[in-house]
Amino acid sequence: MKVNGIEYPSPGASRRLLSDHLRHDLGLTGTHVGCEHGVCGCCTVLLDGAPVRSCLMLAVQAEGHDVMTIEGLAGDGQALHPVQQAFHECHGLQCGFCTPGFVMSVVGLLAQHPNPNVQEIDEGIAGNLCRCTGYASIRRAVKRAAELSPSPLRAEGRGEGGT
Repeated sequence: MKVNGIEYPSPGASRRLLSDHLRHDLGLTGTHVGCEHGVCGCCTVLLDGAPVRSCLMLAVQAEGHDVMTIEGLAGDGQALHPVQQAFHECHGLQCGFCTPGFVMSVVGLLAQHPNPNVQEIDEGIAGNLCRCTGYASIRRAVKRAAELSPSPLRAEGRGEGGT
């Protein structure tokens, strides 16, 4: 499987969860594990560009696919990804435990809806739980990320009010 653009050998154990493979075998500890039931969204990664719960997938199911974790958004010394920058600017995090899952969900959301409306934002983050922020700052961060992200719709002078 390819993780953050790097090809890795297949996981050794066929029953290893993708979240465990990323964290324990590959050392990518930015993928957090919360509920281990797919409810909290802390373990969200992108699989071929779409958000998935890595605690609900076996690592072998990701073979032949591209997996992106929070570590793949901006490398050491690089500028923050627009979604990371927006979460920073809008105080879309407090304790930070849920933040990687939210960020990856929002990256996936903006790939589908470059200028999301309120309903699309709510649907895009609905699978992630935060016990600290109350979601208002997270929603602001999603809007700000859309502003910061390159978008063909904005470049052409369109894009207000959704897709």
